[in-house]
Amino acid sequence: MKLSAFGRKFTADAGITSLMDDLGNALASGDDMIMMGGGNPGQVPEVQERLTEILTGMTQDPAAMTRLVGIYDPPQGEKQFIASLADLLNREYGWGLTEENIALTNGSQAAFFMLFNMFAGDFGEGNHKHILLPLAPEYNGYADAGIAPELFRAVRPEISFTGPHEFKYRVDFGALDVTPDTGAICVSRPTNPTGNVVTDLEMAGLESLARQHDIPLIIDGAYGMPFPSLLYVDAQPHWNEQIILCLSLSKLGLPAARTGIVIAAPQVIRALSGINAIMNLATGSFGAMMADPLVRSGEILSLSRDVICPFYKRKMEHAVTVFTEAMGDEGQWYVHKPEGAMFLWLWFPDLPVSSLELYQRLKAKGVLVVSGHYFFPGLAEDGWRHRHECIRVTYSQDDAQVAEGLRRIAQEVKAIRAEYP
Repeated sequence: MKLSAFGRKFTADAGITSLMDDLGNALASGDDMIMMGGGNPGQVPEVQERLTEILTGMTQDPAAMTRLVGIYDPPQGEKQFIASLADLLNREYGWGLTEENIALTNGSQAAFFMLFNMFAGDFGEGNHKHILLPLAPEYNGYADAGIAPELFRAVRPEISFTGPHEFKYRVDFGALDVTPDTGAICVSRPTNPTGNVVTDLEMAGLESLARQHDIPLIIDGAYGMPFPSLLYVDAQPHWNEQIILCLSLSKLGLPAARTGIVIAAPQVIRALSGINAIMNLATGSFGAMMADPLVRSGEILSLSRDVICPFYKRKMEHAVTVFTEAMGDEGQWYVHKPEGAMFLWLWFPDLPVSSLELYQRLKAKGVLVVSGHYFFPGLAEDGWRHRHECIRVTYSQDDAQVAEGLRRIAQEVKAIRAEYP
């Protein structure tokens, strides 16, 4: 089968494809694999109960059922939800949004595919623009989202040590080079894979750079504020027309509903809506209609703040305690300061094998993690060993399973160091 350049690119091996294949195959096999690789949210009982109530109410309302499954929404997305969300964000933050500032997509991944290829790639007459990632490592789902090659440029972070076995990445503004070929700046907050929360001061610096060069600052808030608010440190949500804020309903508890939210200037929303129409005709209604009662009442914020965030924070603290006890003081190891999201980013300096080989060894031991080397899109292979010394694990699933998985990781790392003294 002969394929176009587009076809070859999107059928080639990709980090996100390998991850999803591994997750699907492990689930389908029925083996007792400890699933610590994906970003699937945990099941928060209070959220599940509330969503069940909402869905039950819709099934008993013929008009609601017709809206849910029987009518195309406009390409911009479900209008009632968009209006409710604009009202909520204006009440809470005074952002001055109208319905022209919000569009829905079939998941955040689709939103980033559209945005990245709108602002970077081939601009004609030999001009090629890129997306600047100011803090590597960054989400591996970005890496293969560009139609044009070499769509990303990334910058090594500064590393500061915040405890005996804890560190934090920080934006190295001295190395951040915004050029005429930079189409947009993009950062996730909290960051997937590390759980890092870019500080308010760093965000202000990135926005200043974006404004100075008249380019958008894209903020991936899939785990952040105002919902689902998986942040364990103080941080403020911020928006203006220089910013494209991307949110999601997945980590709220609706991953299968595939609902992404983009908040941006009206011209960006019109462009996204046009691409939505070509790619999908319309976005799905399910997620928006399920979340609309929570948005209209403001309950989505209290659920995020008082239920969802404490649920994951407790899991994070348990995971860190288990791993710290399992590793002890044997050899060099660090956990990135867990400030948000649902991941631990584990760094094993000078480990005698690569993170990819560690991943394979752990998979054979019944623990599925993600090799850290996938999370450096746009960073040239320059011999920085650090990128091959880290793995990402998720702590969102059953606590006992997570604890057993972390103990197996510790055992394997110690066994490798003993094997290569």
